[in-house]
Amino acid sequence: MTAFLGVESSATGRRWTGPSVEADRLAEAMTQETGLPAALARVLVARGVAPEEAARFLEPQLRDLLPDPRGLKDMEPAARRFLKAVRDRERIAVFADYDVDGGSSAALLLTWLRAMGHDATLYIPDRIDEGYGPNEPAMASLARDHRLILCVDCGTLSHGPIAAAAGADVVVLDHHLGAETLPPALAVVNPNRQDEDGSLGHLCAASVVFLMLVEANRLLREEGAKGPDLMAMLDLVALATVADVAPLVGVNRALVRQGLKVMARRERIGLRALADVARMDRAPTPYHLGFLLGPRVNAGGRIGAADLGARLLATEDLHEAQALAERLDALNTERREIENRVRDAALAQAEARGFDAPLVWAAGDGWHPGVVGIVAARLKEATNRPAVVIGFDGDEGKGSGRSVEGIDLGAAIQRLAADGLLLKGGGHRMAAGLTVARDRLDAAMERLGDLLARQGADRIGPRDLRLDGLLMPGAVTHSLIEEIERAGPFGQAAPAPRFAFPSVRITHTRRIGETHLRLGFSDGQSPAIEAIAFGAFDNGLGPMLEAHGGLGLHLAGRLELNHWQGRSKPQLRLEDAARS
Repeated sequence: MTAFLGVESSATGRRWTGPSVEADRLAEAMTQETGLPAALARVLVARGVAPEEAARFLEPQLRDLLPDPRGLKDMEPAARRFLKAVRDRERIAVFADYDVDGGSSAALLLTWLRAMGHDATLYIPDRIDEGYGPNEPAMASLARDHRLILCVDCGTLSHGPIAAAAGADVVVLDHHLGAETLPPALAVVNPNRQDEDGSLGHLCAASVVFLMLVEANRLLREEGAKGPDLMAMLDLVALATVADVAPLVGVNRALVRQGLKVMARRERIGLRALADVARMDRAPTPYHLGFLLGPRVNAGGRIGAADLGARLLATEDLHEAQALAERLDALNTERREIENRVRDAALAQAEARGFDAPLVWAAGDGWHPGVVGIVAARLKEATNRPAVVIGFDGDEGKGSGRSVEGIDLGAAIQRLAADGLLLKGGGHRMAAGLTVARDRLDAAMERLGDLLARQGADRIGPRDLRLDGLLMPGAVTHSLIEEIERAGPFGQAAPAPRFAFPSVRITHTRRIGETHLRLGFSDGQSPAIEAIAFGAFDNGLGPMLEAHGGLGLHLAGRLELNHWQGRSKPQLRLEDAARS
């Protein structure tokens, strides 16, 4: 395909691609049939939406998209055992992972149980002392005092720990890749079990928990009883879906869209307190969930007390919520400082090893296990390759990996664990965790690279910048941006649409801090549009824009409304530029 606007190598070194001739034709036909703006029609065509489906896509209804919970194996026995424990006033324990998905999953259960007049014990393992997932001492201890243990966002591979829970029933509600055999639990509800068809494999754990609660409420209705309001809990599902980088397609899109509306009501005091310390001054968007709220909820599990995030999300005590939010905010600041140090060291090491291999990896002594996943994500973004970062404490290293589209990292790491090159490992397509002995590190990473190369990881080139079409500055209005946002929410697997502004000129530039740039641009016929380029001086974009010399440029980025002091105006979040 010919490069869009002829841009073979932009300021950031990327090739621009745009809609095909066929996509242009379909977008024009959609505009004629639906009366929608051409820019929105282009976005819908890129999403594979037909004209007759446009109205339903733009207003997704959860009741139309929510799958039947019973479509998942073990769902009915899981829900029935859960309700029996509630009716019989049995002691229930919730064993959750320490990330946002685990914390949100736990908070869903605790909130539902509290509404039914039932409390439960929350147990979240310490990342450093206990590692990910159930462990035998913790499960044995919980089993002594509880009749039912719910493992959320974990447990699918925990054969030994679940067997250790003698005397208690264990129900697993998870989404991580399953092995050929399941642990000895009463029920394992997981769309990524090997005997599932994978149609719901994009759900995060909180969505699996939500479906179990939907089934529990349905069983209650059959008995003439009423369960808690589940729609009011969708703020937790939305937070988990975005923070766990689940694809925003199908039912996930509907869950997040509705969950954002619930969150905007600010009824959950924990999220309200967290939004206040994060200085959120507008209705939440996926950006807020992924970059403001999610990292703060995660901060407890990364470098503080593992249960802080889940406690914040579940609390009904205003003073506790404020205290927890402030503690998590402080931990998040500390986490960023630790992350920056590890990131710099990991990037230098990985660069020395080479960025063109099928796997980019780095390992170091004393690297905090709470930040290796974030640093792996940074390596992946910088290289467009699967990345693994490992922190060693003595002879044992704990690491995290992040993958790119089309490469199943979780399956490869699970294979390594089965082959004995890892002490343990697992995850899903885009993210995984592992534990490795120091003397097996090089062999394990070499083997992992080979497995990823078989999937084509060594043939991935620099990421093209995919553009949805052209816009002229005069077409950019509040109403156009609001129309485009109807195709959202945007996120993983549903990127915000990007448009190119051809042959415009920079009217002014102003550097913000060390790396960001604010500017204006115009085609000479319409008022100038404001733009912001974050991280512009981390690559070649900032220098090109500052040295524009009045020459024409093609600019590319995402449109948004910039809210400031109660007012809003159109703005381009500038991502790339090229000489025209």
